[in-house]
Amino acid sequence: MNWPDSLNLLSKLTPRRVWNGLKVYSSYQVGRLLKKDIQWGYPVSVSFEPTTSCNLRCPECPSGLRAFTRPKGMLQKDFFTKTIDEIHKELLYLIFYFQGEPYLNPGFLDMVQYASSKKIYTATSTNGHYMTSEMAKRTVESGLDRLIISLDGTTQDVYEQYRVGGNINKVLDAARHIVKWKKELKSKTPYVFFQFLVVKPNEHQIEDVKKLAEEIGVDDIRFKTAQVYDYQTDPNQLIPTINKYRRYKKNDDGTYSTKKKIAGSCWKMHHANVITWDGLVVPCCFDKDATYRLGNLKEQSFKEIWNSGPYKKFRKDLSSGRGNIEICANCSEGTRVWED
Repeated sequence: MNWPDSLNLLSKLTPRRVWNGLKVYSSYQVGRLLKKDIQWGYPVSVSFEPTTSCNLRCPECPSGLRAFTRPKGMLQKDFFTKTIDEIHKELLYLIFYFQGEPYLNPGFLDMVQYASSKKIYTATSTNGHYMTSEMAKRTVESGLDRLIISLDGTTQDVYEQYRVGGNINKVLDAARHIVKWKKELKSKTPYVFFQFLVVKPNEHQIEDVKKLAEEIGVDDIRFKTAQVYDYQTDPNQLIPTINKYRRYKKNDDGTYSTKKKIAGSCWKMHHANVITWDGLVVPCCFDKDATYRLGNLKEQSFKEIWNSGPYKKFRKDLSSGRGNIEICANCSEGTRVWED
């Protein structure tokens, strides 16, 4: 645990946010006990999608594959601020990513700054290709609390096998720029860490990336297991050989199945959700194509949608059996691997 980051998150708590969190957690536990759909309070965490656009072509990403069936576009600040004004008193944690590369949205850091002014903990994830020194300075000044930099390899030949079209030197420079400006501006934020998606082509560089993170001076490094959509046959041959970093197990017939049993309840459904760039409210980050549309913020307020008939029906269906919902079948709950 990183105590400065944890204390920073705790500093965002208010009596109203604490009370809301207690209501949400209580409803989840009471619902599990009674085997009923019960929901009190509003989300503790919300993900906003800055854009669907991305400069890379990662093989397991709908944005990278240009495989969306939903409209593509950029989140607009006026729409964003209107929604934040409605929910900020209960909201503790705001995630600025879903699909796409956030820094492609010209107004992205203005939105971060607005959320920060409401004392909301803000986080984003980037592939680092647009993090110039100037952009790094603006990022630190925006008040962003957490910055995840995807680094899935320590050499160009390995890195580009998953981050297709990427340039590892730009990613490393991005990290150096952020570390430099945090020091120059005497800022404790953002908390910066490399996220290493462990796949077969890069698993031999796990120790190397730890050394690289220490050398550059980022705050942490975290390893994540890879979601593979067609995991039964693994056509892209991404599933690593190291069991610790595998989300799937190999069966006797050569096919794969998920290692984790799907739980009967879903905590995320109670405390978080996702808002697409154009205002669609969807249950979680696994609904990448916004198939389960629970409401539209351009037609209803957030709180109306949260307590609406479609949302209640989805929660009820979920409590009846997660295996019947497509986005739950390949769920990655608990997919980060923590290192000592």
